[in-house]
Amino acid sequence: FRSPIRRSARRMVSEESEASAMTAPEAEVREPDIVDVLVIGAGPSGAVVTHTAAAAGLSVICLEQGDWVNPSDFPANFPEWELLIQHNWAHDPNVRGLPSDYPVDVTDSDMWPVMFNAVGGSSIYYGAEWPRLMPSDFRVKTLDGVSDDWPISYHDLKPYHDEVDQFIGVSGLEGDTSYPAGLDYPLPPHPLGKPGMRAAAAANELGWHWWPSDTSIATVDYEGRGRCLNLGHCTPGCAQGAKASTDITYWPLALRAGVELRTRARVREITVDNNGMATGVVYYDAEGKEQFQAAEMVIVACNGVGTPRLMLNSQSGKFPNGIANSSGLVGKNLMFHPYAFTYGYVDEPLDGNHGPPLCLWSHEFYETDKARDFVRGYIFQFGRGMGSIVEAISSTAAGRLPWGEDHHKVYRSLLNHRIYLAGICEDLPEEHNRVTLDPMLKDSDGIPAPKIDYTVGENSRKMLEHAHSRAEEILKEAGAHTVFREHVPNSGWHLLGTARMGTDPERSVVNEWGRCHDVKNLFIVDGSTWVTSGGVNPTSTIQALALYIADAIKQRLANATLFE
Repeated sequence: FRSPIRRSARRMVSEESEASAMTAPEAEVREPDIVDVLVIGAGPSGAVVTHTAAAAGLSVICLEQGDWVNPSDFPANFPEWELLIQHNWAHDPNVRGLPSDYPVDVTDSDMWPVMFNAVGGSSIYYGAEWPRLMPSDFRVKTLDGVSDDWPISYHDLKPYHDEVDQFIGVSGLEGDTSYPAGLDYPLPPHPLGKPGMRAAAAANELGWHWWPSDTSIATVDYEGRGRCLNLGHCTPGCAQGAKASTDITYWPLALRAGVELRTRARVREITVDNNGMATGVVYYDAEGKEQFQAAEMVIVACNGVGTPRLMLNSQSGKFPNGIANSSGLVGKNLMFHPYAFTYGYVDEPLDGNHGPPLCLWSHEFYETDKARDFVRGYIFQFGRGMGSIVEAISSTAAGRLPWGEDHHKVYRSLLNHRIYLAGICEDLPEEHNRVTLDPMLKDSDGIPAPKIDYTVGENSRKMLEHAHSRAEEILKEAGAHTVFREHVPNSGWHLLGTARMGTDPERSVVNEWGRCHDVKNLFIVDGSTWVTSGGVNPTSTIQALALYIADAIKQRLANATLFE
């Protein structure tokens, strides 16, 4: 496919500039160093597009600022795992402060972004919840008069969702009536457990939709990965390998296909030539030395904060305000998904917190209801419980767990008696919610840190209140005698919308198949391309989108029209 890349690119320049480029001595010197595809980021989306490009016969280099993580180091291997995730494995990169992290200015933000830099990226540090966006999520302007419609549909992505599900081994139960027909999964669902049975019975009494949750955690041995054994909490890494993080799914095959993966490589900027085409990237290697890697095509997969940070820092005479930013929208329309956490205690001892975090979900309040005072909606996700240390610390801080004579008695009534649910609220795009470059704060290589300006919108606040109220209703129906709410500022797990997709170059950064409007050989495949956020976890759709974009690249390479 190398020849079609060159052939497509040359159609973008005049015959005169093409001849000049081909005869310049510098071109002859650098020719052996040029790679077909350069991918920035080895996380969920970067792994998919890297593997797909390599399987198509392209030469591929991937630069990842993190490193490989040894599964023996995962917190779940240790009884004190709840303490470990307060520091080196903390959600917040500002707290974690590992060499692979960069600081984030959250002074002016209601929520704090959660990221994890490594081979596998945030798929190592996530709960493996695997819902898809709903068909209505792609048509919010048409249906509800807000934001913009996506330039693609649910049905455009469905075959790519199905392919990813088969590749990584998703566990689920077909027939969920909240989705169009045709969902099928390679693995059976996880058991509901005691919390799930209580929640399901309560939903039945209230007449609410519910369904066993899809998850990318294997219920049976699959493609060399062991099944879930309920070893411990799933989010900060799975030592069993049951959770389908991309370091153990896509990356082994990508490396066998010939991908060169360079870890501890922090990219500073994407470079361009006089014709406005990307030429490669400048990055710092593991020793902190500045390097340049040339490429015919650059693909960015750095998440909804890292991608705009890199693009805004890629300034040149051609793009003084950041690469591919003629629209002025790079970094704007940041969406996080505000979470409505609600908890309750029951008298019956439950299953604890082992196993997949979720047992079932409900789309009962997902679609717009004109009787409510907000548009769009949220998914309810029902969880399994809390660990012993978190239960002790949080209950002591809240005044539920007293010191003194009754301490142990009360603690026994709390531990493994907690059930919870989270309302994941759709976050509407607003331009004032944004990522910019901090004028003072820098990372260890001197690259400006991202600054987050984010305010939970009025629509989201109304939705949060509704979700809390409905959560209290179903928890009491499920037998909870004590119910309370919780706000978690570092719940910005989902980083979306800062380089949005669209057909109008004045209102979007990339086109309907992920190519930047301004730079014809620059692509974005992560969550920053999202037009709207939906009300579900995004990783399933992020990986399907990455595969969709990779397939579009392959098809256009085949007929030499990639850059037209």
